[in-house]
Amino acid sequence: MKALIVDDEFNVRDVIRHLGQWETYGITKLLEAKNGHEAKSLIEKERPEIIFTDVKMPGMGGIELIEWLDSISYPGKVIFITGYNDYSYMRKAIQHSSFDYLLKPIEYEAFNHTLEKSVQAWKDDFEHAEVLEDVKKLRRNQLATAICLGDRSDSNSLAEFLPESEGYMLTLLSFYQMHNPDLYIQKLSDELTDRKLGNAFSLQTDLNLCLVITIRDQWLSVEEWISQEFDIPVRLVTDEQVETLSDIRTSFQALQKKLEEQNFRSIHRLDEIDAARRMEDMVSYVDMYYMEDLSLEKLSNVFFLSREHISRKYKQETGMTLSKYITELRISQAKSWLKQKDKSIYSISTMLGYQDEIYFSKLFKKVVGMTPFEFRNRNDQHESKGVT
Repeated sequence: MKALIVDDEFNVRDVIRHLGQWETYGITKLLEAKNGHEAKSLIEKERPEIIFTDVKMPGMGGIELIEWLDSISYPGKVIFITGYNDYSYMRKAIQHSSFDYLLKPIEYEAFNHTLEKSVQAWKDDFEHAEVLEDVKKLRRNQLATAICLGDRSDSNSLAEFLPESEGYMLTLLSFYQMHNPDLYIQKLSDELTDRKLGNAFSLQTDLNLCLVITIRDQWLSVEEWISQEFDIPVRLVTDEQVETLSDIRTSFQALQKKLEEQNFRSIHRLDEIDAARRMEDMVSYVDMYYMEDLSLEKLSNVFFLSREHISRKYKQETGMTLSKYITELRISQAKSWLKQKDKSIYSISTMLGYQDEIYFSKLFKKVVGMTPFEFRNRNDQHESKGVT
């Protein structure tokens, strides 16, 4: 199999080259292009199965590239690489059926998880007929997401996935992030479809949010089913009735606002979960995603707890503040990578979430007592002398 990296910055391509466990996932040839025009030529010649593309590039960017791929029904899997604030580009990616997207700075495990999924998805497309149902589900979720975001105006196209009704009820479900909501959302979708009550849509911009559309006056029975069948905490915002599907966008915005204002109800409150287990989950989460942009606010949203509670409990659990704990993890990983010869200091700083190499070097020196360059040289000298 072949993979193509499309980015106008050499350093970014270099980081991706070193991040990927290419051979592990069956990638035997790695291709590179500086922009969409070069990528088109390589795609037509080499036919790569997996494509990682940046959004903003001179000449022809990632959006134009994926529009072209969509127009020719290209069978490969396209993964967008974008900045934290490029939400408009994520929407375009959804519209043109990209496989997934990654946020910069790119994190090692998240990257390889996406690589593994994309390779497997490509294999499944050709090996298993049942993948058609997954594709249909993905398209359904992408369609609902695009309509909620206002990127598509054909709201009535959702009628294909809903029973006929003179009116509908919209409900927004928010899941506790340490649990995998996909299974619960699919179970709810199957139940609603079987009973001809509605459908559940996983929103692609936030996989922990689910939009439920039910026929009018049936929500109470649905909520009762959720209470009995779900064994994880769920926040829900409801009471948004629409006469027609064309009102979905406006109603979705109202539900979002209620959720942001903490105007929700809970099923299986998080308080019922053992507190010690929750802190274990939180520490494990930080251990896994410490290279990303973590904050008390983000953890608050992830774990359904206040920032003050997390700050106090986190220090009790680990003996240090969240920021110090993350720094310790990053510096430890930096030391490991610096002992290797194949990663530049710039690449290491980028992979750890530091866009500024100078800032990373100063922080490293503050913690370790020497710069990354000095640390690497000292390690090389010890190796040459046979010192371990």
